[in-house]
Amino acid sequence: MKNIFNIIVLSVFVISSTYAGGPWPQPKGKGYFKLSEWWTVFSEHYTDTGLKDPNLTTGVFNTSIYAEYGLTNRLTTVINVPFLSRNYMNNLRSATTDEILINGEAINTLGDIDLGLKFGLTRGKIPIALTLTLGVPTGETGGGSLNALQTGDGEFNQMLQIDAGGGFNLGKSSAYLSGYVGVNNRTNGYSEELRFGLEAGLGLFEQKLWLSGRFNVVESFKNGDTAETITSTSLFANNSEFTSIGLEANLYVTKNIGVSAGVAGAVRGEIIAAAPSYTVGIFYDMNK
Repeated sequence: MKNIFNIIVLSVFVISSTYAGGPWPQPKGKGYFKLSEWWTVFSEHYTDTGLKDPNLTTGVFNTSIYAEYGLTNRLTTVINVPFLSRNYMNNLRSATTDEILINGEAINTLGDIDLGLKFGLTRGKIPIALTLTLGVPTGETGGGSLNALQTGDGEFNQMLQIDAGGGFNLGKSSAYLSGYVGVNNRTNGYSEELRFGLEAGLGLFEQKLWLSGRFNVVESFKNGDTAETITSTSLFANNSEFTSIGLEANLYVTKNIGVSAGVAGAVRGEIIAAAPSYTVGIFYDMNK
């Protein structure tokens, strides 16, 4: 049962890790900053064979600060800090007597922090950028009376990613298309991962409203430790993979400030929650 509770924490990182992104570094002295709330509640999960199984209702709420800032016109620093991460599980009740077998509980702690550097390799019509992201294990790995609640995976990972894309006109509207591929190196017995995806966006009403769609895939190399050798508090993210689709809307309410809302979810997965996630936020864009 502990491992089922832990499955959801993986989706906190892999489904919600795309923000401003893309192959466009921030100009020197300019930046993009976002305060957001991400959450999901699920009572089903994908097993290691890709089938769905029921589980005790569990939820995660992440309050995060995301920032991109241009150190030069080609080099941008990136940080994502889930400064308040809440993981909870409901009471476990007997199906026959409705007696509470295990009390529900929750933890509220810091999540895992991501630090990155993005370097623009090329400019022009098809910009290309290289990004190095370091995942710092600052979250909780075994909270609650059963050590079943987590806000981090307890491992230090390094991901190297290359992005390419471009902007164009679609009728009277502005649009863009970008794609990425990356390799995530993981420690402490976790399997390495191949990641790739696409993102398309459309700017409406003189670019005051941006609608975007995202397609993300994580494929495990299946070279992580087995359940017999890895600790139970780390098992939740090992050898996991998924395909997800997400939609997001960003509306500028002033020249530089806007609000956003989005939804995403896995349409195929192994060892991951089988439920959609939602996000709302407010952002400040210095480039406008």
